[in-house]
Amino acid sequence: MLKDLQALVECESPSSDLAACAKVLEVANQITSRLIGNSAEIIQEAGRPVYWLGSKDPEVVLLTHLDTVWPIGSFIPLWRVEGDLASGPGIFDMKSGFIQALYAMRDLDLGRVALIATTDEETGSETSRKLIEEVSKKAKAVLVMEASLDGKLKISRKGTSMYKITIHGRAAHAGLEPEKGVNATVEISRIVSRLIALENKNLGTSVVPTVMASGSTTNTVPALASLDVDSRSFTLAEMKRVEEAIRSLKPEHQDARIEISGGINRPPLEISATKDLYELAEKVALKLAMAPLGSASVGGASDGNLAAIHTKVLDGLGALGGGAHANDEHILVSHLEPRSNLIAALAREILL
Repeated sequence: MLKDLQALVECESPSSDLAACAKVLEVANQITSRLIGNSAEIIQEAGRPVYWLGSKDPEVVLLTHLDTVWPIGSFIPLWRVEGDLASGPGIFDMKSGFIQALYAMRDLDLGRVALIATTDEETGSETSRKLIEEVSKKAKAVLVMEASLDGKLKISRKGTSMYKITIHGRAAHAGLEPEKGVNATVEISRIVSRLIALENKNLGTSVVPTVMASGSTTNTVPALASLDVDSRSFTLAEMKRVEEAIRSLKPEHQDARIEISGGINRPPLEISATKDLYELAEKVALKLAMAPLGSASVGGASDGNLAAIHTKVLDGLGALGGGAHANDEHILVSHLEPRSNLIAALAREILL
């Protein structure tokens, strides 16, 4: 398993590099052919490659992605093993999850189960979301191979919303006649204060202004300003509340004009979608003489959020380790095989 994982990690695959993403699926398929005895199908979904092994109408889906956040050459050293720790770009998020799922497929009915690996999860699954939703509609369950949280399964995730707010003002000379301008920077700064007031810490709802840009030259009243906003919540009701408030924003200056784009990107993964499978997973772990798995709710979204619109989902079945998207990204090697065995046993239970 470790040797196969090394091959995947050393084939760097940032989401934005389409050729690199295609290459990592080739490597995954080479491993698949040797391990399973036949190849996966590499399909194209809106111009991006997707790995698909097993049933075309699966009852159980093992859902993974093989793209990473790391530009090629940005993670050094590319591969390292020190004792029980293995590190490399995307090893925790989530190439180890793919390897664990692939090894689990050896013990599963390929006529009833599918292993799917997309290549755009890290950038919001824009091209793969339709495929994920369609396959989830027919499945009994979707098991998501995202990394665990200290071994715990992920039973809820915040939904994500992304907005861009643009203010159109009017340029004027900042020294000679600033009163003739409409200052887009001032208008967008007022919007920032109103956005921050939308958060609800008690419910875990965040509204975070992120990237801001405004102005053209130092002696010109800015005629244009833009702001990106990242909002997350555990409930769809909260996400809709924030969306309604953002879409109702108005500039204070009567001659300024506002544009608002974006919206809800992924709905929340709520406990109602994961409760049954989590309870089953704990029973399976007990049968395998494993310690209790535990559960966690997290702020980050995954493709499990999309699958949960249509069927039961369990997330966080991937690696034990840490450092997702960080320079210390790593996994615990000793947990690769036990976790793979858990995935296979859980899928078999669901198929009974």
